[in-house]
Amino acid sequence: MLIEQQQLTDFVTEIFTTAGSTEVVAREVADHLVWANMKGHDSHGVGMIPTYVHNIGVGHLKQDAHAEIVKDNGAVLLIDGQFGFGQVVGREATDIALERAKNTGIVCAGVRNCHHLGRIGTYGEVCGSAGFVSVHFVNVVGHEPQVSPWGGRDRRMSTNPFCCVVPRPDAMPIVLDMATSAVALGKVRVAHMKGEAVAEGCLVDHEGLPTTDASVMYEVPFGALGPFGKHKGYGLAVMCELLGGGLAGEWTAQPGRERNNNVVNNMLMFVLDPNVFDGIDAFNEEVREMVAYLHSTTPASGFDKVRIPGEPERESVVERLDAGIPIDNNSWAGIVAAAGHAGMSEQRITEMTG
Repeated sequence: MLIEQQQLTDFVTEIFTTAGSTEVVAREVADHLVWANMKGHDSHGVGMIPTYVHNIGVGHLKQDAHAEIVKDNGAVLLIDGQFGFGQVVGREATDIALERAKNTGIVCAGVRNCHHLGRIGTYGEVCGSAGFVSVHFVNVVGHEPQVSPWGGRDRRMSTNPFCCVVPRPDAMPIVLDMATSAVALGKVRVAHMKGEAVAEGCLVDHEGLPTTDASVMYEVPFGALGPFGKHKGYGLAVMCELLGGGLAGEWTAQPGRERNNNVVNNMLMFVLDPNVFDGIDAFNEEVREMVAYLHSTTPASGFDKVRIPGEPERESVVERLDAGIPIDNNSWAGIVAAAGHAGMSEQRITEMTG
């Protein structure tokens, strides 16, 4: 099916207000999720709603929680999300870091105990649009691991996102936002819902053999996701685990920590004002010329042009503003069921989506 952005945002907002969120919180979460879909990241969009509604019901997600500064050393901050909506506490933590960086030039912020932060690039975009560089190391805990280390077949970590953003004064920021697994788990979920194969080289079955069958992540005996880029992606995943999880969150995927089927993110975030090096004009010129140099590359066979990080997302927005947001039937059924679990009547669901 295809659904228009505003209609979907209003529906998602009402799901969460019905579940007990304030209008302001529900709207912010809905905007974040729908914009993830708009930018082509369906894995981090409205398909997460059934998980969120379930976690509200069992008490894992605290709808009224907000970011709290628990340690303040000026340019170094520790912020606790108190298991609130990641979309809310993640944005609040980013705002805190940005405001502080205006005075200190750089901020290192540890952000712990967030319910699923959603698309990490959202926070990077906020920093980049404000003229700041940002780097984000994130781990994912609270449930069984899903990603095997390079050279192994047992699950030991999760998809551990990494994000880095460079601002541009005359254009949208350059946004590198990626899972350190071969694909995000949410993309495997979407493929599973659609009954489609996953690209080769992403999954192994329970015997460690390559497979394209997404069901190995959801049906016993379980398989595993692998890291992207072999040992290189694995190495970056370890750094996200140790810095985002071990340092900022004091919570890694090692088996001594709680696994109660929650979705918890911890993040180590650096926010830097490029003006601190007294060469902002030269920096902006280098960014501008380097991007132009990359864009001037002759496209390889099968490509229409060379893109920089962040451009595919902007192209997706243009396409989906015109055509609507595609949602597969199984994912939509899960969202509608979650709306019912949240307390929406069938009549109201039909009114909002019909």
